[in-house]
Amino acid sequence: MVTANFSIGTDIQYPSVSTGKYVEDALLVLKGKAVEYNTILKLVRLIDLSKNKFSGEIPLEIMNLRALVSLDLSCNSLTGRIPNSIGALESIISIDFSANQLYGEIPQSISSLTLLSHLNLSNNNLSGKIPLSTQLQSFDPSSFTGNRLCGSPLPNNCFVAAPAPHNESEDDIEGNDDGDEDEVNWFYVSLALGFVVGFWFVMGPLFNISVPPNIQVPNTYKVLKVHRMKVRDLL
Repeated sequence: MVTANFSIGTDIQYPSVSTGKYVEDALLVLKGKAVEYNTILKLVRLIDLSKNKFSGEIPLEIMNLRALVSLDLSCNSLTGRIPNSIGALESIISIDFSANQLYGEIPQSISSLTLLSHLNLSNNNLSGKIPLSTQLQSFDPSSFTGNRLCGSPLPNNCFVAAPAPHNESEDDIEGNDDGDEDEVNWFYVSLALGFVVGFWFVMGPLFNISVPPNIQVPNTYKVLKVHRMKVRDLL
């Protein structure tokens, strides 16, 4: 059993406002032992600052209230991003940041809030993909409307742009052209050499070539010599 004993002017003290500070002390008796808390803001469980004219970013100090169960900052003029440290609110059950001017992506850390049962981020300037978690995908799509969000539970899916095709640089293109030119040049060189060799192989024996008598002439040469004689007769 936990009890708190408060007495005006002792346990809870509010010194002069001119100092710009205040002190809150709470004396709790737990199992017969008195425990004094002089910074009890960490025990705050509910914050409702909705429908005001607050501006600026969400204070990071709020994320240190580990016992916070409900946080309602809706219908203000808050800007900036949702703090990444929102995942530290391990006891949070309800979050309402709707009708503000928050932008950026929803922090991935929000998916670690396993006790979260109510979330309203509608009517902001949030963008990107909704983080995946058991809680976030179970919420009504109206919790995320009025933004530029995508992914479940919204009906619009997130499309990943395909990588742009690789464009060959001018050096690569010139290199390929040089290779093609080399291949073409070798083709014509081989063609010319083949023509010359073939020409002399066929036409060479038709010319008047003297062969010494002691050298045996191949049969092929004899046949070509007969053809040469026939050509001479025709001429």
